[in-house]
Amino acid sequence: MKKYGFTMIELMIVVSIIAFLATISIPRYFNYYAKAKQAEVSVNLASLHTAQEAYFAEHGQYGKELSGPNGIGWKPQGYKGGGKNENFYYTYGFNFDGAQEGIHYFTGKLGAGKENLGNTCADKANFTASAAGDISGKNKIDLWQIDQDRNIKHVQNGIE
Repeated sequence: MKKYGFTMIELMIVVSIIAFLATISIPRYFNYYAKAKQAEVSVNLASLHTAQEAYFAEHGQYGKELSGPNGIGWKPQGYKGGGKNENFYYTYGFNFDGAQEGIHYFTGKLGAGKENLGNTCADKANFTASAAGDISGKNKIDLWQIDQDRNIKHVQNGIE
């Protein structure tokens, strides 16, 4: 009677091939996953720009307050108060002394603080708003900015 099965060497070869393929594919997977998170930035910054332009048309200046009674009427879709339970990843808005969560900036799932937003401003003729997040999980902030001319700029790459 003949017995069928795999030898220990055959099983070890298969396991080593799987380990090799995983070693190659996992870093690429995380890189693509991080880039997918970046896709939200252009959509949200473009909608923030549109809200600023509407506010400018009505008031003759750009606004520092994104939400609230004196705000431009913008916040990320599904905003619930900031932090881990949000539907968006990045922190959006303005960084200045006295800036408040839910009015001047909105903290996303990645938890980047307002201080990571860099140099931002809004005045009569100009504005620069930012989006920041630690998408790689390595304490390297990925920073994007948009201005009154709708120039979206990748200021600091947080993936590599």
